[in-house]
Amino acid sequence: MKYIGAHVSAAGGVFNAPVNAAQIGATAFALFSKNQRRWQSPPLDKDTIAQFKANCAHYQFSAEQILVHDSYLINLGHPEPEALDKSRKAFIDELQRCHQLGLTLLNFHPGSHLRKQSVEQTLAKISESINLAHKEVPHVVAVIENTAGQGSNLGWDFTHIAQIIEGVEDKSRVGVCIDTCHGFAAGYPIHTQEGFTQTFADFDSQIGFEYLRGMHLNDSKGKLGSRLDRHHSLGQGEIGQECFKYIMQDARFDNIPLILETIDQQIWPQEISWLKQQTNEKE
Repeated sequence: MKYIGAHVSAAGGVFNAPVNAAQIGATAFALFSKNQRRWQSPPLDKDTIAQFKANCAHYQFSAEQILVHDSYLINLGHPEPEALDKSRKAFIDELQRCHQLGLTLLNFHPGSHLRKQSVEQTLAKISESINLAHKEVPHVVAVIENTAGQGSNLGWDFTHIAQIIEGVEDKSRVGVCIDTCHGFAAGYPIHTQEGFTQTFADFDSQIGFEYLRGMHLNDSKGKLGSRLDRHHSLGQGEIGQECFKYIMQDARFDNIPLILETIDQQIWPQEISWLKQQTNEKE
């Protein structure tokens, strides 16, 4: 089963996210559980939590169909102790919010070395950060998103992600979200059938499909290997439509949230409908 949706607004309260997802014909969705550009946010109250769970039940969204995205401010590999501690506390808070909402998947960008420490030191700190967070909050899976490789960001190479996972003690609680735009911008040639096949053979050998817990389906404004994190609507960028057809027809991408972060929210219903048409499933 393909779970297809978009990163929808939670403005006015997280309980609005499942409603917004249902309105665009989604069978999955992503959301921020707090303001993604602030360190502090009010805690979730009991009524908000209850209403979110009720709306998810009403629109038939289970936890495996929902991907929470953490704050953009968090850097779990930060080279400076004070900033690292701040990021770790914020990440634990994000995990706690997921747990309160009955959700199990927290998507995050792995981190950056800021040109102040080695790649290896940064990856080790990210693993350590996940281990510390796991000790504080049960059940929720830390889902590592691949990056486009801008600046000093890590996670653009599958080997980075594999190294982070290697350092995580509870491997049942770590996963991966592949963003197609990021992967393409990082140099993975998923726009051709040969390149797509090779990319995911590499993913399977270096990381393993057992760790794939979600995807972001985005076309790319930047060219292959450009390292530009600039999303585009499906079929309107450098990747083109074929890649997304391959994903829809490949059972390895079943039963995980497949999330649009494309640039024109007005056409999300049409993009979701088109993706559904590419599957072998009946609506």
